[in-house]
Amino acid sequence: MRPLRIAILGFGKIAADQHVPAIAANPRLELAATSSRSGAGPEPSFADWRTLLRDVKNLDAVAITTPPGPRYEIAAACIEAGLHVLMEKPPTATLSEAEQLACLAEAKQVSLFATWHAQHNAAVDAAAKALAGQAIASMDIIWHEDVRKWHPGQQWIWQAGGFGVFDPGINAFSIATKIFPGSLFVRSAALDFPRGADTPVAATIAFGSPAAHGPFRCSLDWRRSKGEEWTITVHTIDGTEVRLSDGGARLAIDGVDQDCAHGGEYPGLYAAFVDLIDERRSSVDLAPLRLVADCLLVGSRREVAAVPD
Repeated sequence: MRPLRIAILGFGKIAADQHVPAIAANPRLELAATSSRSGAGPEPSFADWRTLLRDVKNLDAVAITTPPGPRYEIAAACIEAGLHVLMEKPPTATLSEAEQLACLAEAKQVSLFATWHAQHNAAVDAAAKALAGQAIASMDIIWHEDVRKWHPGQQWIWQAGGFGVFDPGINAFSIATKIFPGSLFVRSAALDFPRGADTPVAATIAFGSPAAHGPFRCSLDWRRSKGEEWTITVHTIDGTEVRLSDGGARLAIDGVDQDCAHGGEYPGLYAAFVDLIDERRSSVDLAPLRLVADCLLVGSRREVAAVPD
């Protein structure tokens, strides 16, 4: 069986750091080409993804790692070309676009994978199993990091459709929706918008659930000056504490670290993509994106100081 030939569209830091090594480590995949506006990336590299689709032969799939704004146009064209499509998080700028892409993929009988890389931590699976069937008393999410470290010089994050602090925060939502034994709803949200920005730099959110006690608290903040804190702590009615840290990579239950074998988020993500292609299935989980949309729908807005470059 020949490897599946895959191209990366929107080659940048995340593609170089995560996607390329994960593809190289998977014997079922072969990196066929890349595209970026600068033309940078492993050869053959193209400045226009349309040229790549036209000129690269025997292509089976694409991984789209652009900002979310142009994703719909790119993904729709790839699906129409009969290609299987993997999309970095968040999948698209709007829920409607993602839902339409799922319909297009079903009609063309190709696989569409809206990925949430944080869900591919073994510790996240173990936390979900530990909480299955439990009554939840509280949940606290803290997702704090320095935007200047993770998005240096990038202005699209502050423009409409750029998600702001919800770009990393949606990782927390993807974990929460996977491990929480029931539905989550946004009850309130207080959003801090830097002066002149269209997207928030921080958010304080209260979640509720008809299946559990609450409310459940969430703090997202891009203004942390040193280090990161990516934790989700859940307490059950019977007193058990389940704590995920390091963005979902580590799990402790009642203070005891759990041994969770972990092959890496992106290797797991690409293994899942290959399985979807083999089975001619799609995976389009929109729950994390829906929570972001709901925060923006019900959230109050406060203007804060501009974020320094």
